[in-house]
Amino acid sequence: MELIISWLRVSWQVLAINGDRIAWNTFLAVIPLVLSVWLFRWHNPQRQPWPRSPLWWVIFAVFIAFLPNAPYILTDIIHYFQLVRRGVPESIMVFTVTPQFVLFLGTGWQCYVMSLLNAGYYLEQRQWSAWTWPMELTAHLLSAIGIYLGRFLRLNSWHVVTDPKDVGHNLAQSLSHHRPLLAISVTVVILTVFYWLTKQVNLGLVLRWQQVRRRGP
Repeated sequence: MELIISWLRVSWQVLAINGDRIAWNTFLAVIPLVLSVWLFRWHNPQRQPWPRSPLWWVIFAVFIAFLPNAPYILTDIIHYFQLVRRGVPESIMVFTVTPQFVLFLGTGWQCYVMSLLNAGYYLEQRQWSAWTWPMELTAHLLSAIGIYLGRFLRLNSWHVVTDPKDVGHNLAQSLSHHRPLLAISVTVVILTVFYWLTKQVNLGLVLRWQQVRRRGP
């Protein structure tokens, strides 16, 4: 019994190491998903004339600024390997830390995928389906830039408003060097491939669910 209590105590201590970071980054990842629902789902695009209201465009700008926070979570895998290097017991890594990170990374990534699927739904409803792929690719590019600025330059989404000059300066410097461009390009490829795979799985699950509902009880 004492061994179990000791194991649980150590597990809790290990979870607490990244607990605040995980909670905060998950919150930031959920923001673009919530905004995408408001922008692209709640307001029926077939009933809204073009152009959209000024409020819609403000919320859309916030959505773009916060969107990279969702795929950014994938880079937090480095903290998992930091725990491995610290010598955390294997049983705790397998049964405590690994499920925590799988849930954490999966949640952030699904927030990203669902946000873009909502945007794609918006384009489809307006009969602009041809713009779906360019929209997704643009989102991957902007997210890759945001991930680079956040991971390597430690900038946050709100710096676009609070310190746009610094963001612009750092972005211009980054895009003028080969290494940042290579890092951003590789990130775009990774996001594109992972997004396409996850999108197919999500759409397949939705289709299966619709088939089950049509069959009835």
